[in-house]
Formats: sequence, structure tokens, C-alpha cells
Amino acid sequence: MNEIAQKFVANFPKSVVLADEPLEKYTNTNTGGPADCLVFPDNIQETQNLLTFAKKNNIPVTVIGNASNLIVKDGGIPGLVLMLTKLNKISIKENEVIAQAGASLIRVTQSAYHAGFTGLEFASGIPGSIGGAVFMNAGAYGGEMKDVIKKVEVVSRFGELKTYQNSELHFSYRHSRLQEEDDVVLQVTFSLVPGDKKVIRSKMDQLNFLRASKQPLEYPSCGSVFKRPKGHFTGKLICDAGLQGYQSGGAQVSKKHAGFIVNIDNATATDYLNVISHIQTEIKARFDVTLETEVRVIGIDK
Repeated sequence: MNEIAQKFVANFPKSVVLADEPLEKYTNTNTGGPADCLVFPDNIQETQNLLTFAKKNNIPVTVIGNASNLIVKDGGIPGLVLMLTKLNKISIKENEVIAQAGASLIRVTQSAYHAGFTGLEFASGIPGSIGGAVFMNAGAYGGEMKDVIKKVEVVSRFGELKTYQNSELHFSYRHSRLQEEDDVVLQVTFSLVPGDKKVIRSKMDQLNFLRASKQPLEYPSCGSVFKRPKGHFTGKLICDAGLQGYQSGGAQVSKKHAGFIVNIDNATATDYLNVISHIQTEIKARFDVTLETEVRVIGIDK
């Protein structure tokens, strides 16, 4: 067991601590190198304590939620990696849905439906965690997180608890203030309105049908890879450049939806990054359009 993992095992005997754990076991792409130390905190106090301990001991910390819209490089991640999937409590209070950061967005939309609240239908098929969805202001089919969030509770890397109201989060397309801060999302409060459950269910079913018919859900992927460039559709640009089906190693531009890169044959993170780089180079050369990644790329090269 490496030295960093030993420190957390010794100081957090009740925590689930894994040393040199391959992150390919957790990412939606089935790729990624090892974490020096992977921990699954199951409450807010434990998360707070882990961050404080890491800061005092100069140990770098990476928070990866449920590792959906993410590429972890093949060299893995040094230091402490926190997966917040055990912080997954969801509660209803009047017209609010309160969800911890590790709760899946799909479960939260189901909870809102069962409570008879409308506003979250757009997110009913997004395979991310609440924390990650807030971090990137996730959206689909005309809706975004910024439209339904009331407040977000976070913890700083020094262990300080803070609360941001919606207006303080500086939401924009696939962006929030949290991308510039070191704060870790702990809990999110959604402000919704009552609706007709039959209408809510019908809209969720319709959007999930559209998603399944258009997206390559049958393969491992990191979701939508690129942000939408102003005045263009990413998938169309990639198709027009003749890149649909382009492959490097086991990673391929999806033949079903060119905005996705899928793992069709034991791909590595390097395969994914090679495909991304090739697409960006070709689109810039052919159309003078710069494609920015929506997917988060973290870790070190092998």
C-alpha cells in the first residue's frame, strides 16, 4: 500500500479506502489509470474531515462524483480521489427537492415526478450526479440546471461550509462559478412547481425515447464530448468533415451520433484523447471552428 493511502487508512479507520485503485472500474468510458487513494465518504462530516486532513498534509484532492462526463488519463490521479456516490440522500420539503451531491440526476428527476413537481423533466435521462450537473450547469432539450436550482451547499478545501444562492453561481452555458473555485458540492436544493403527473411522465418518456433513439447508449462513453460552438451543431460539423466512424485504438466517433465517442474495443484514455485531438484539428482546418471540450479531462499521462 502506498504512503498516501496508508495515511488515510490510519486516520480514517471507518472510511472505505482503496489504494492504487484502477479508475476504469468506475468511469463511464471504462478507461482511466489508478488513484493513489480512493475514498467513498458516506456523510458530509466525513467529507469535510477528509478535505481538511488532505489540506493540512499537502495531499492533492480530486473529486469525481460518479465519473460520467469525465476522462481520467491513463497515468491515473495522484493524491486523494473522492467519489461521492454514497452521499445520495434525497428529500422533499414543500415545493423543494433536496439532494446530496452523489445522488444520480435520474433518481432526483424520478423523486420530483413522484412528488408531482415539474421542471426537471429535461434531466430525466442525463447519467450524471447532482454535484457534477451543478458544476457544469448540465442541460438538455431546452432546460438547464440554472433554471431549477435555488441554492447549493459546498465545502471548501479548508473544510469551511458555505452556501451559494442561484444568483451567486454565475451560471452560463455549461459553466458555473464552481469551475473557478475549489469548493466541493455537498447538497443542492431545487425549487420546483406542482404539475400534472401524467403530463410530467409523458414528457419524461418522450425525452428518454428521443435520447435512446439518437444516442449510443449501448456503448461505454463519456456523453457529449464537445460544447456547441456558436452558430453550429457539433455533430453536423463532424459528419461534414467525414469523421463519423473515425477510430483510434478502441475509441470511435459514434456511428449513431457523431457528438459522442464510444469505447468499442478496450479503449484507453489515450485513445479517447487522440480522437478528440484529431477532431479538433480537422474541424479547425476545414471550417475554422474551434471545438472546446465539454467533457472534463483530468489525471496524468502514463
